[in-house]
Amino acid sequence: MSEPYDPDNLLDRVSRPARLELHYEQERRRERELLARCLPFSGGDVLSVGCGWHPGRHLFPAPAFRMTGVELDEPVVRALVAEGELDHGVAGRAGELAFPDESFDVVLYRLVLHHVAYQGPLGPVFQEARRLLRPGGALVAVEPGSWHPVGAALALANRAGLGEPMHGTPDDVPLSPRALLREARAAGLQPELHTVTYGWRRLPRVLQRSLHRLDRSGSRAGAARFGHTLMLIARRPG
Repeated sequence: MSEPYDPDNLLDRVSRPARLELHYEQERRRERELLARCLPFSGGDVLSVGCGWHPGRHLFPAPAFRMTGVELDEPVVRALVAEGELDHGVAGRAGELAFPDESFDVVLYRLVLHHVAYQGPLGPVFQEARRLLRPGGALVAVEPGSWHPVGAALALANRAGLGEPMHGTPDDVPLSPRALLREARAAGLQPELHTVTYGWRRLPRVLQRSLHRLDRSGSRAGAARFGHTLMLIARRPG
């Protein structure tokens, strides 16, 4: 569960909507590009954990992909099923899911794991994902990275107790790329890490567009860990 968010924070007060939308468009585009290249599934069963109101249909479109959503707030998943965004929806918590073993081809955590990390260890969530994946399936996680300058600054603000006045919530915790790879390997998965984007949604659009040119290098081993937004793809051996 996410901590309460205070919209009256410093960064939101100085951010323009056009800047934010440019960043989000680039994120969605890059996520699709990475999955099309690195995980070229033509269909299957997807579990979107902590799906919120945006379960990830832009990554796994219907009808080729059948998507089940999990969210603590049951009315959210009921509404998404009614709207056709989900095929199925259940109330539940990451690490405590009762689905049968090997039920899914993809387990998706899109901007979810940092909320889990704020509350406890990530190991049980990775182990659960491996249990739920079919052989050859993959865990996919999209998360803010702590090795990017913005992620490092955010981590410092959190440690100083400035998370809420600066960016609205204390649980916006950037994750270490090394920790993500380590947890995936410990769960018996085969991980690879990519940068989704090096840009930051608060920057002027001209600077964002300049940084977007760097995103094409985001799969190189030496560069992938320094992204603002990371994508972990961790396969269960077939």
